[in-house]
Amino acid sequence: MTQPKIGQVQVYTGDGKGKTTAALGLALRAYGAGRRVFVGQFCKGREVAEHAVLASLGERVTIRHTGSCAFITDGPTAEDIAAAQMMLAELMEALRSGAYDVVIADELNVALDLGLVSLAAVHALLDARPAQVELVITGRNAAPEIVARADLVTEMLAVKHPYDTGLQARRGIEY
Repeated sequence: MTQPKIGQVQVYTGDGKGKTTAALGLALRAYGAGRRVFVGQFCKGREVAEHAVLASLGERVTIRHTGSCAFITDGPTAEDIAAAQMMLAELMEALRSGAYDVVIADELNVALDLGLVSLAAVHALLDARPAQVELVITGRNAAPEIVARADLVTEMLAVKHPYDTGLQARRGIEY
């Protein structure tokens, strides 16, 4: 007997490491099961190691990334906001297209928290999700309204991290 395709909304949040890693693990699992995946990343304009792997998987996996979070102390520029709006539009199109089984909105919580996108726009994204599509939203500081709409919420808890001792981010481990 085949299982019905029922999508859920998942949120990975919290101050601990592993939100993007968990979402990309889900992407790999979905890919391995023959599903089609769209990954849209906010605040990640630079190339990171996972981009090469995801791009190598072929046409069933699409990855888009944009923006930076370099502005966190100074506030976002008009270009930062425009980049986030463009990514939001790509995510909306991915949901509406019928081309994907899993859509990952990586760091959307951060984009919302920093004012790059509006709460109304995130609600519209949730409203546009077809019932069979799995939507994953990652990032710190998930809004209570988004948590309330999610089917699954995981909070990563920072207990101990090498950053606390001054270790810098390492390619292939943290990015």
